[in-house]
Amino acid sequence: MGLAIIAGAGGLPRALVRQLATRPIVCALSGFEPDGVDVDEIFRLETLGTLLEGLRAKGVDEICLAGSISRPVIDPTAIDAATRPLIPLLQQALMRGDDGALRAVMSVFEQAGFSVRAAHEIAPGLLPPAGCLTRNEPDEAAQADATRAEEIVDAMSAVDVGQCCVVQAGQALAIETVYGTDWMLRWLAARPEHAAQGGILFKATKRDQDKRADMPTIGVDTVASAITAGVRGVVVQTGGVLVLDQDEVTRACDDAGLFLWVRNRGG
Repeated sequence: MGLAIIAGAGGLPRALVRQLATRPIVCALSGFEPDGVDVDEIFRLETLGTLLEGLRAKGVDEICLAGSISRPVIDPTAIDAATRPLIPLLQQALMRGDDGALRAVMSVFEQAGFSVRAAHEIAPGLLPPAGCLTRNEPDEAAQADATRAEEIVDAMSAVDVGQCCVVQAGQALAIETVYGTDWMLRWLAARPEHAAQGGILFKATKRDQDKRADMPTIGVDTVASAITAGVRGVVVQTGGVLVLDQDEVTRACDDAGLFLWVRNRGG
């Protein structure tokens, strides 16, 4: 039994490798190499078929998708013979919304004989326990905002938009789009001078999301962006959000006076 991580940008592949007793093969799509982990193979989408053949030859039978990528443009002149049969599926994936695209990509691996595993299945330590992990705790206003934020993310799920928002006094201050959480928080940091600071950053999976890919993630950088944006705390869904370097994230929240609440869906 062998495992390969198909890595994208960001810190999740590094955190995943650190959690595993046996180092997997790490492959990265060209242009989206991960942070802080050595990559064994860099590939292009046009040569995906050749990559899969090579992984099978090395005894790999499980794949984990970890990290972020944007939709690459396929160069028809660079498609190799092993990848040509996969092109119809890949083109369908590129034309769909985020969830549909990920399901199509996973079907490519499954049809090639690989089992697609979720990051939290092979590294359960990336999921934090339920409850408030910090010295500061959410007050009644923050708890009410978390309930409102869950409703907003659920509504966003219906149109496959994002997994995150910032809510203050029941009002949506910002919602995550294709540009991601950090961009949303940088935008929020530029809120008008007369606007009150505060609000909660809320992150959760979409309703009916396939958790084998695109699980929402937070890390120390997320906390730094939240501090700059002026929010009071961070709320993540129990069992639905990966926390990279949990001790460091908790310490960063404590140092800044933020709370970190791992909240069950529905309160």
